[in-house]
Amino acid sequence: MVVKGIGVLALAAWGALLLKYWLTNQLDLLINPNYTFLAVGAGFILLVLAGVKVWAPPLTDHRGIFPPGWSSLLLVLAAGVGLVTTPHVFTSQTALARGLGTPTLETRVRPQAFHLEIQSQQRTLVDWVRTLAVYPEPDAYDGQLANIKGFVAYPPQLPPGYLMLSRFVITCCAADAYPVGMPVRLAPDHPPYPKDSWLSVQGRMATEVIDGERRLVLHAHTTTPIPQPRNPYEY
Repeated sequence: MVVKGIGVLALAAWGALLLKYWLTNQLDLLINPNYTFLAVGAGFILLVLAGVKVWAPPLTDHRGIFPPGWSSLLLVLAAGVGLVTTPHVFTSQTALARGLGTPTLETRVRPQAFHLEIQSQQRTLVDWVRTLAVYPEPDAYDGQLANIKGFVAYPPQLPPGYLMLSRFVITCCAADAYPVGMPVRLAPDHPPYPKDSWLSVQGRMATEVIDGERRLVLHAHTTTPIPQPRNPYEY
């Protein structure tokens, strides 16, 4: 009966955990929204299975390596940690650790669409990175206006007076999230912004050489601090 009870508790705990993330709007911090319905559906199914298992007869045949109930107990403990903790948004430190500021990292961003008729001011930060992945010649965008949002990071290769406006892109879940960014040149004598703060930046694109690489850089005309979006990731 104890083993059965632990198994029921494991199913119920994981079902409750998935639904808790959904109801508290934390699921978007962990998975791509395209898979939300799968996670929510799994949560309900696990709760139903827990109810069914209450009335099911206990299994008597056990051939596992560990004593019966240990695997379920580990699942209960893992779900318990999730229920009492809150997932956090990735920071600039994580972005730098995952290669932010490395031009070759931008090739990971797969262009979903490439429409030249879209006005440059309508492109998001990730749209700009995807556009560069298709046609990486920075001179092609020289002088174009831009209006992008992201969090502040400071890769070591950036000279003073610059920052990297960044976002994380999630393909499936937070485990595969990777950062992308656009160098931003601030106005002369502009004080630096705190890392991880969120900005909306309007300006004009230009080609510069940074750390020996020709890069597209946004020369900021206006920088406005903004609150962190409810869903800070791109997809």
